[in-house]
Amino acid sequence: MSTTPSRRPLALVTGASAGIGYELALLFARNGYDLVATGRSDKIHQVTADLEQNGAQAIPVQADLADYQGVEDVWQAVERTGRPLEAAVLNAGRSLGGAFLDTNLDEELSVLSLNVTSVVHLAKRVARHMADRRRGRILITSSISALTPTPYETIYGPSRAFTFMFAESLRHELKEHGVSVTALLPGATDSQFHSRAGMDNTSLGPGAKKNSRVEVARQGFEALMAGKDHVVGGDRATKRTALINHVLPEPVKAARQARLTKPHA
Repeated sequence: MSTTPSRRPLALVTGASAGIGYELALLFARNGYDLVATGRSDKIHQVTADLEQNGAQAIPVQADLADYQGVEDVWQAVERTGRPLEAAVLNAGRSLGGAFLDTNLDEELSVLSLNVTSVVHLAKRVARHMADRRRGRILITSSISALTPTPYETIYGPSRAFTFMFAESLRHELKEHGVSVTALLPGATDSQFHSRAGMDNTSLGPGAKKNSRVEVARQGFEALMAGKDHVVGGDRATKRTALINHVLPEPVKAARQARLTKPHA
């Protein structure tokens, strides 16, 4: 990273190694931001090079946000810049496929630590920093799974329901402090998300029709910059599904979701 002082605003993007997070980080770089970009794997260092090729000064932070110290390491990297944080994308998250009777408890607790605990932890640091300055934008990635029961991803949907309601609640509180909060609710997206969740043997596995991660990231970025409450990320069919989820009975939605997520025999 260049040591020349930068006048570009600073953004933080978690889960920037791949998928929607990577595309969001690129959008910030192309729209005049420097970045602190985080990821669990060493791939985050290559991401930094990509961001710098798009004009940004970028700081990589390789950290596991399912771990308390990992979150603190990320925030300390932000603080070491000595610069105000203008935007923060709390995007890191994962799922775990399979029947609840079969899945591993330690893995489930790790998913909850990443999807729920780390979001609250990092949001506390970010929100106080921005509120003190009376400016800033926060994007929190949830999912349209927040709107339906998710059998065979039994803890994923509830974890995303938490982040959606957390974003909505935080948005109301931070309005008076000049800080906006936006929730991004993607549908199934063309990333490694489902494969990493062990769901290749489901109807969401390889070959399934999914939304473009580039398009979902663009929708999230534009909603954040417009100060919107939330945005459903994806095509018209995805947005229609989100609307239907508001009115269908929970058992009906659970059965529909299970057809997508239940492992094939």
